[in-house]
Amino acid sequence: MAKSSREIKAIRNQIKSHPQEFLLAGMFILTYIPTFLWMWDRWFARDSYYSHGILVPFVSGYLIWQMRDELARIKPKRSPLGMPLIVTGLFIHVISSLFRVYFTSGFSMIIVLAGVILFLYGTTTFKKILFPLGFLVFMMPVPLVVIANISFKMKILAAQIATALLNNMGLPALREGSIIKMHHAYVIVDDICSGLRSLISLMALGSIFAYWMKGPMLKRVILFCATVPIAVITNVCRIIFLSFISEVWGPQYATGFVHDFSGFMLFAIAFALLYAVGKILE
Repeated sequence: MAKSSREIKAIRNQIKSHPQEFLLAGMFILTYIPTFLWMWDRWFARDSYYSHGILVPFVSGYLIWQMRDELARIKPKRSPLGMPLIVTGLFIHVISSLFRVYFTSGFSMIIVLAGVILFLYGTTTFKKILFPLGFLVFMMPVPLVVIANISFKMKILAAQIATALLNNMGLPALREGSIIKMHHAYVIVDDICSGLRSLISLMALGSIFAYWMKGPMLKRVILFCATVPIAVITNVCRIIFLSFISEVWGPQYATGFVHDFSGFMLFAIAFALLYAVGKILE
C-alpha cells in the first residue's frame, strides 16, 4: 500500500510539474479516438497485413527511452516552427474526418505530434527523436484498395519467377494468372501468399536495423532498400517449396501445418538475410 501511495504521489507531482503536456496529451487522444479505433480494427482483422502495428508505438517509445539521459540534458526551447505543423495536421484531420478517410487522418496524427514536440521542446529535441517519431508511419494501415493493387502485382511477379525456376529445376510448370500448374498438382498464389505482408513487416524491421547500423547514410539506405528483394526472393522460395511438395507428395501435404510453418520460416530466413546484409555493409 505504501509503495502504491508513493507511485500515485509521484504521478501527481509529474502532472503538477508538467500540466500543459498532460493536457495536450489528453486532448490529442480525444481528438484521434476514431482514428485509433480504425487502426485497432485493421491491426486485428483476419489475415491483416498490419498485425505488427500494435507493437510500433512501443518500439518508438523504447527508442526514445534509450535516449532519456541525453534528452534530459537538452534544455527545452520552444520553436514557433511547430505551430504550422499542428495547424496543418489538424486541418488534414478535420477534412479526413468529414469524409471518413482514416488513412490520411492517421498521418495527420504524426504531423500534429511532430508539431507539438517541436513547439514545446525545440529543434534539438525534435531532431534527436525524429526517427522514433517517423517510425510510427509503420503502424498506419494502407488503404485496402492500395493493398489489393500491390498484392496483385506481387503475386503475379512471384508466380512468374517461381514458374521459371521450377522449369529450370526439371519440374515442368505452366502459369495461368497466379496459378502454377504442374503434371499432378497446381498451386494458387493468392493475395496472402503474395509476400506483401512479409515485405511490410520486413521494411519496419529494416528501418530499425538501418537506424542502429554504424556507418554512413548511404549504407543505411542500401540496407533498408534491401528489404524489398529479400522479401520477394524468400517468398518465391516458399512458393517453390510448396509447389515441389504438391507435385512430389501431393497437394494435401502442402496445406495446414506445412503451409503455415513455411510462412514462419520465410520471415525467419528473411530476418537472417537482412541481418547478414547489415553485417556485410558494416
